[in-house]
Amino acid sequence: MGQGRAVAILDYGAGNLRSVTKAVLRLGYPALVTADPRAMQGAGAVILPGVGAAADTMANLRQRGLVEPIREFIAGGRPFLGVCMGLQALLTGSHEGGWEPCLDIVPGLVKRLPGGQKVPHMGWNQVRQVREHPVFRGIPQGANFYFVHSYYTEPEDPEVVAARTEYGVDFCSVLIRDNLVATQFHPEKSGDWGLLLYENFLRWSALPKAG
Repeated sequence: MGQGRAVAILDYGAGNLRSVTKAVLRLGYPALVTADPRAMQGAGAVILPGVGAAADTMANLRQRGLVEPIREFIAGGRPFLGVCMGLQALLTGSHEGGWEPCLDIVPGLVKRLPGGQKVPHMGWNQVRQVREHPVFRGIPQGANFYFVHSYYTEPEDPEVVAARTEYGVDFCSVLIRDNLVATQFHPEKSGDWGLLLYENFLRWSALPKAG
């Protein structure tokens, strides 16, 4: 379902670019780290990584002119993967810091994890698949992935929730809608299962390997 050859990894000032890029290159796919909306539009797939707060993320996306190109890329049916803050930014808005309007591509809210356990939720936790999808191919039910977050997403449509994780609340850890895939965990920090999830996404995107 991809158009173009390279995977565009969006640079909007967030961390984790190097580890995401390294994972894609290790799998044999060409990767382009870019903040240029034009380069993104020519890509075969886009990855939006994320570390940090909603307000900073949205301010940086706006400053770089990436908001509308991201919306257009996804609306055009092209493969898109959001990671951690890259998932939360897709929803209507976040309660982090009061209220921060987000991309509003997926209706729903970003809420703070409840009290009663250590926040941020940091470390390994099980991901319970609730829908079948090619990105889960070969990944066992309940596989552990690495999380670092204080907020979680609550989409309005339960059908877009593809996997759940328990941490004081049973939250959406993988969101899938048509060409859009997003994870609350960091696949690039999640060992073999995380690398396999990236590979499954890139295969599903029908991207050719480098060379």
